[in-house]
Amino acid sequence: MIKQLTRTATPLALALALSGCMSLAPKYERPAAPVAASFPELAASPATTAAASSIAWQQFFADARLKQLIELALANNRDLRVAILNIEQARAQFQVRRADQLPTVGLGASGSRATESDDSIRTTYSAGLAVSSFELDLFGRVRSLSDAALAQFLATEEARKATHISLVASVANAYLALLADDELLDLTQKTLAARNESLKLVQLKYDNGVVSKLDLQQALSLVDGARVVLAQQQRQRAQDYNLLTLLVGQPVPAAPNGATLAGTMLAELPAGLPSDLLSVRPDIRAAEQQLIAANANIGAARANFFPRISLTGSAGSVSSELSGLFKSGSFGWSFAPQMVLPIFDYGRNSATLGSAKAGRDIAVAQYEKSIQTAFREVSDALAGQATFSEQLAAQRAVAAAEAERFNLSDLRYRSGAASYLDLLDAQRSLFSAQQAAVQANLLRLQNQVTLYRVLGGGWTTVQ
Repeated sequence: MIKQLTRTATPLALALALSGCMSLAPKYERPAAPVAASFPELAASPATTAAASSIAWQQFFADARLKQLIELALANNRDLRVAILNIEQARAQFQVRRADQLPTVGLGASGSRATESDDSIRTTYSAGLAVSSFELDLFGRVRSLSDAALAQFLATEEARKATHISLVASVANAYLALLADDELLDLTQKTLAARNESLKLVQLKYDNGVVSKLDLQQALSLVDGARVVLAQQQRQRAQDYNLLTLLVGQPVPAAPNGATLAGTMLAELPAGLPSDLLSVRPDIRAAEQQLIAANANIGAARANFFPRISLTGSAGSVSSELSGLFKSGSFGWSFAPQMVLPIFDYGRNSATLGSAKAGRDIAVAQYEKSIQTAFREVSDALAGQATFSEQLAAQRAVAAAEAERFNLSDLRYRSGAASYLDLLDAQRSLFSAQQAAVQANLLRLQNQVTLYRVLGGGWTTVQ
């Protein structure tokens, strides 16, 4: 019995040894990065600061409430959940392709009846282990498909990391926008209160015949204008809150008092070199894995031009009677190789190979574009890092000057040395300057978050 099993297993072992001996896929070479060797930095990067990709988001963001919101988003956000499930699906597909490289062995039972030359009927029953249509992968077709599935799986994993990084940055930017909304609401409410007080004074002067109705209408217009801005700010805050709720994936917990946009500080980040992006940007790594998969598909397409050999075999009990199965001396085996060489396929294999090569060229272009996009994103964020701080300082200086101008105009108006028109102009200018200062600070902080994201920060987690 052991000798019979040995004779049966020998052809199968030889088939496995021959399977996957070669691959027709082109040798993969990473394309050269189609960008400059350095970023067009407008300001020197801090030399003592760690690379963004090595800074965990728990360290980059100091605000305790923001950390809580990011943790909730990573646990509940549906986009990230879909990205994780895509990994599970890609892993299963890779396992299917990998399993194709090995024979599938199962229990089989069959029965057949056939006429003989003397018109007698022969009946045969068999039961045992069976291998059905195992492809002997001499030219690497199955192996190439497995390599492509593996690359697709790795690309999906990188896509999840990119979604993770993007989610961290999106939550941070939405939170900063909410803090800016709170500051603008507070500013608008104070402005509205001040204009109401000014309206009372103008109304009193109008009732006593000191000012004209034109001054009164201008004061009313100024108050109504503040109410318009207040309604706009309330709507904007509600929309930003709804966005944050969507990102977090559940109702946003109540906020403790104390956090302000003006009190939020984020670290300056060094740019590094464009070549660093190839290893720290998961979207670039995902594009490269897609290129590797497309390269492997060419090997599978080339193998279609060569003979495809499949093996079918079985080993077990064979008997002419059903009751005779598994009795002593009933052992039998079969081994049936089959080879198919394509001759006339009406250009199908050539078209498949052409499609695979075009897919590889598309993947190269997409990989190069992902590098160029990353280069531009980092360059834009660096330009912002170099200029937003100066813009904020200048805008705050404008707001301080407008505040002083308003105070002087108010004193002159109350003393009768200036017209109400001068006071109105000073009020409008002050309010606009204060709003612009808040917006400039928001843009500066959001640019730092963006720079952190585009440099690959946000994936590293504290262990």
